[in-house]
Order: sequence, then structure tokens, then C-alpha cells
Amino acid sequence: MTRPASSGPAPDGAQTHDLRILAILSMLMAFASISTDLYLPALPTMARSLHASTGTMEFTISAYLIGFSLGQLVWGPIGDRYGRRTPVSIGLVLFVLGSAGCALAGSSTSMIAWRAVQAVGACASVVLARAMVRDLYAGNKAAQMMSTLMTVMAIAPLLGPSVGGLILHVANWRAIFWTLVAVGLATLAAQRTMPETLPPARRNHEPLSRAFASYGRLLQLRRLLGYAGASGFFYGAVYAYVAGTPFAFITYHHVPPQLYGVLFGAGILGIMATNQINARLVLLYGSDRLLRWGTLAAALSGLLLAVDAHADRGGLIGLAGLFVPLFTFMSVAGFIVANSIAGALGCAPERAGAVSALIGSVQYGTGILGSALVGVLADGTPWPMAYVMTFMGLACAASAWLLVPAGEPASTEPAHRVS
Repeated sequence: MTRPASSGPAPDGAQTHDLRILAILSMLMAFASISTDLYLPALPTMARSLHASTGTMEFTISAYLIGFSLGQLVWGPIGDRYGRRTPVSIGLVLFVLGSAGCALAGSSTSMIAWRAVQAVGACASVVLARAMVRDLYAGNKAAQMMSTLMTVMAIAPLLGPSVGGLILHVANWRAIFWTLVAVGLATLAAQRTMPETLPPARRNHEPLSRAFASYGRLLQLRRLLGYAGASGFFYGAVYAYVAGTPFAFITYHHVPPQLYGVLFGAGILGIMATNQINARLVLLYGSDRLLRWGTLAAALSGLLLAVDAHADRGGLIGLAGLFVPLFTFMSVAGFIVANSIAGALGCAPERAGAVSALIGSVQYGTGILGSALVGVLADGTPWPMAYVMTFMGLACAASAWLLVPAGEPASTEPAHRVS
């Protein structure tokens, strides 16, 4: 049984209901980062154990990103046709199997293969959790809920490497993947307590072959392209940041690895703060307006970063001149990611699963491109990272300002709450 979402103050029972949904959705969406962040400290140990080179072990990350990006395109239409619960459960089972395979892997080749399986399973949780938000909430309320989820999600990359390091301190690297098996099983149990958010009457009953073909039709929606571009190009900058900052801070500026963790964590805290600010402001100013402000701030931060990185090659500025624009750039994620996802889902609410999959695939696909460009252009200085982030920031702003028409109301199609 469903009931329309209310825009007024929620009674205590509804607030408790929202908190329970928030907790479960947060667990589902955390798979985007926990699957990688937890085992990052173990990569050198894994390389020695599996007799593999550092470069080969880095393919375990690439395989995960590719599987995560492409897998979403499959789960989205499946979720629109069969509902959310069953596909998420199947994805969690795949995640558990993939994590167990990683724990038992005897070679780098098998590790890479099981990481791809793990990713395909994990992305079902993420792509359909976003669709569940659109099932339950509409318009600016959906953006507000997405911001809250993004804040909770940010805890995973903040704590993941530290937790992985603690596990590695008391056990071997395989224990990290057994931990992921346990997390997957616990999430599967929790997810089964959440009612279906997409009733049969609202499902897309066309054959899956036609549903997959709908991606072409979705890409013809100008407004959707704007949201996808804003979110995707920003992710390209984020992954350029992830790939470039270890070398920019540790190698170029001689920052100790421990301090690098602090600098990286500061960016995560900035993201958490702006997501909370966005959640408070979105009902007042609207998600599209905050999205434009955020992309403009990203573009300006990118330009300042490029200027500082160029000046730094001549020794004119130091670490602070690089850190400040990087911190600002990362922090505005709170105004860009949640609002662009909510806006995109509102463009075609009847295909929320497919839209969520398309947005997620664009995000991770552009992320792979951003990190690859930093690697190709690497010259031992911060400028490749800075220039890639600048380009991505400008493209992000152009997408939001040129393709998302100003003044048009967000989708007001009623969302549904599960009783």
C-alpha cells in the first residue's frame, strides 16, 4: 500500500519511517566506496602475497570501476520492470560471492576477475537506491533526501582506509574481504525488511530489450543531458583529484603520508558540510539554482587551481596555494551531485531506474577518463591534475547553465511513500 508524499511537517511516525529508510538506503549507497576504500591500505601487501607488480594490483581498481560503470546500465531497466527489492537482493548476493572470491584469490588475475563480479553486484544497490529516493520523494524534497544520503555516504571514504588499516594490523589482507562478505550479508538482511517502493502498477512492463533501447531516448532530453553533464564532469574532476593528489602532495610537496590523509579527509569533511547546507537551503532556493551556484564555484575554483599550479612550477606558491582551491573545488560537491541526480530523476520519473543507471554510468565513465588523463599527462608536477580538473569544472558549469533551463519547475509528479 502506498500513500502520497507530503510536503508538510511529518508526524513522529513518519519521521521514524524516514529515518529507517534513510539508514537502509545509506547502507545500500555506501557500497560505491566501501568496496575499494577498505582494502586500499592492503594493496602493497596483496601485491607481495600474490606475486604481482604494483601496476597489476592497480588494475583491481580499474576492473571495479569498469564493472561498476557498465553494470548500472543493466540493473536500471531491470529495477524498472521487476521492482527494486529483488534486483537489489540479487546484486547483494553477487557482491557477497565476489568478495568471497577476492578473499580466496590465489593470483592477481583471479583477484581482478572477482573484483569485477563484486562491482557488478555492488552497483545494483547504488543505482536502485537512488531510484528508491525518486519512488518516495519528488522535486526539491528528493534533492534534500539525496543530500542527506550523500553526507552519510561520505563517512565511508573518510573511515574506510583507517578501518582497513586496523583490520590489516590484526589479521591478513584476506580478512578485509571477509569483512565485506559480512557487510554484504548484514545489508541483505536489513534490505529485506524494507517494503517494495515501486508497486506493480507503476512498473515498466515493456520487454527488457526495448527498455535498454530507452537509453537512446533519454539522451535526447536536453535537460537530462544538462544534469548528466554537470554530475559526470564533476566526477571526472573528483577522480583526477584522487589520482593526482598523492603525487602532488607527497611527491612534489614532500608531505608525509600521515598528513596527506588529513588533507584528503579535509575535502571529505567539506563535502559533508555542503551537503548538509544544501539539504537546508534546497527547499528555500530550489535544487536547480543551487546546482548552478555550485557548478559556477567549481569552475572558478578550477581556474584558480590552474593559475596556482602554473605559478607553483616557478616556485612562487607553496602547499597552501594548491590546497585551498582543491578544498573549495571538492567541497562544492554538496551543491552539485545531489541536485543533479534529483533533477535527472525528475526528468523521467517513470524510468527512474534507467535514469539512475545512466547518470551513474556517466559519472564513473567520466571518472575513469579523468584519472586516466592525469596518468597520461603526468610529468611529476601538479599541473596535469590541475588542468584536467579545470577543464572538467568548466564543462560541469557549462552543462548546468546552458542545458538546464532556468525558471522551469522541477517535476511535480507525486512520489509515493511505503506504508
